[in-house]
Amino acid sequence: MASLPITDDSTPLAAQLAEDARRRIDLQGRRFPRPTSTRIITVANQKGGVGKTTTTVNLAAGLALAGLNVLVIDNDPQGNASTALGVEHRAGTPSVYEVLVDGDPLASAVQQCPDIPTLWCVPATIDLSGAEIELVSLVSRETRLRRALDEYLAEREREGLAPIDYVLVDCPPSLGLLTVNAFVVGREVLIPIQCEYYALEGLSQLLKTIELIKSHLNPGLHVSTILLTMYDGRTNLAQQVAAEVREHFPDQTLRTTVPRSVRISEAPSHGQTVMTYDPGSTGALAYLEAARELTQRGANRPEDRDLDALPQQEPKREQGVAAVPGSETQTVRTEHEFAGTIGGPGLRQEELR
Repeated sequence: MASLPITDDSTPLAAQLAEDARRRIDLQGRRFPRPTSTRIITVANQKGGVGKTTTTVNLAAGLALAGLNVLVIDNDPQGNASTALGVEHRAGTPSVYEVLVDGDPLASAVQQCPDIPTLWCVPATIDLSGAEIELVSLVSRETRLRRALDEYLAEREREGLAPIDYVLVDCPPSLGLLTVNAFVVGREVLIPIQCEYYALEGLSQLLKTIELIKSHLNPGLHVSTILLTMYDGRTNLAQQVAAEVREHFPDQTLRTTVPRSVRISEAPSHGQTVMTYDPGSTGALAYLEAARELTQRGANRPEDRDLDALPQQEPKREQGVAAVPGSETQTVRTEHEFAGTIGGPGLRQEELR
């Protein structure tokens, strides 16, 4: 690294090339530490187009290439994660639909990624688009995916197979029963945030939904990671959104940002992640660095830190917090912390509604 030239803001292209070279040298051949137990991470954001699926598959590929065993559950009827990982997901293929609706074991739907031996995927088929309606009348409709995953992990342990280190669950861009199942199965939530104003506006609603799930269905759920995606440092808006998110979520937001990249967009058309399609590209290096940071940060549980942006175990009545009868947490924020420098009044009005 000492041989790399020193650059500054006056040479942005040279600075980017030098940064990529540093990342390449630093990350080449690295092995990431294994967690003490399986980390189950739900990748969610009800706003579409923020990079949920792209983040899921590329983080999973980065973790697997670094020597970890990773399982991706494609819980989105569009099946884009299955496409990117190169697994079969035509109609009739055993998929997460049979697991959720028919109660089939998860092992019957697991497929190995053809490019990475330690990466597996539970695909999604077009049948999953009707699961929202079919789940309504089923018993324990919110916990079906969690029970299936817990049984699968226990079965691997009984058979003496290598444990799964990370499970990443890809969600649809909605807050229906499929997303609720993903929140219940997860122990952590990773939120990809596009560096634009609308992404900030949707974050408030997402945090409210996570609070409801935590109160009634999954007490251990917490936001452990926030990843800034589609970052363009040339625009003031992207810099302001990044600064706003880091100000309110300093412990959850990764240092790494994922830039806009043509290579990231091209990779799914070849049935690959960018990690195997062009491992030396800026996008691949960014996701690999984000994967390493994810492993180093651990579960990042909120009770280990004093966080204002996330709910506490014993919430206090403060100004701007109203009690709601029948709620376990007894708190509903009427004025969110995001009423700051970017569109503060707009977010404040949205929260008051």
